[in-house]
Amino acid sequence: MLTVDFSRFPLAAGDRVLDLGCGAGRHAFECYRRGAQVVAVDRNGEEIREVAKWFAAMKEAGEVPAGATATAMEGDALALPFPDDSFDVVIISEVMEHIPDDKGVLAEMVRVLKPGGRIAITVPRYGPEKICWALSDAYHEVEGGHIRIYKADELIGKMEAAGLKPYGTHHAHGLHSPYWWLKCAFGVDNDKALPVKAYHKLLVWDIMKKPLATRLAEQALNPVIGKSFVAYATKPHLPVSAAAQ
Repeated sequence: MLTVDFSRFPLAAGDRVLDLGCGAGRHAFECYRRGAQVVAVDRNGEEIREVAKWFAAMKEAGEVPAGATATAMEGDALALPFPDDSFDVVIISEVMEHIPDDKGVLAEMVRVLKPGGRIAITVPRYGPEKICWALSDAYHEVEGGHIRIYKADELIGKMEAAGLKPYGTHHAHGLHSPYWWLKCAFGVDNDKALPVKAYHKLLVWDIMKKPLATRLAEQALNPVIGKSFVAYATKPHLPVSAAAQ
């Protein structure tokens, strides 16, 4: 289940991609399939080991084109172990709402992104997220949980302040907001509640089968209750006068 829309966020074979806070690796795997040179970074060592296993399995199964590479490593989003201007593409999906120093993370991403490079940032959308917080303290008051709710213009403003040039936004996962509202209403750890179980089955069916009916439903729901807000930006080239200094 991808949050980044690669039809809006072009990726070329050979692009060097950083998936920062990669989690289980869903975007890193897609970039690998598209022929990129992927570096997946997360602070969770257990998840990184699983991502590395999946990278190896994908290569063994012949799912990636020649020239594609993939590396999984533990790392700190506030102190990335890469030189300046290392990546053509940076993706950070559903991560910044967890990190107190979000401006520091943005600065690190801009530092390692090449001039002219592209970045995709996704965060929980303000409205659906606000409902989750209102329904359940347990949803966000956990170690490593969500510490802020972004308004769209706030995130865009922070991206611009970091030196990025936003060029597009959209919302994603409209079918998922009601699921999380149910989870919050019945207890975030209560997967046995009948409405939660039934809706989860619907989501699994949708992900596996991709039926036209739910695809159309999600397209209609995304602008209204899409769970994620997605923003795309580029890192401008320095003006010739500044680059010469």
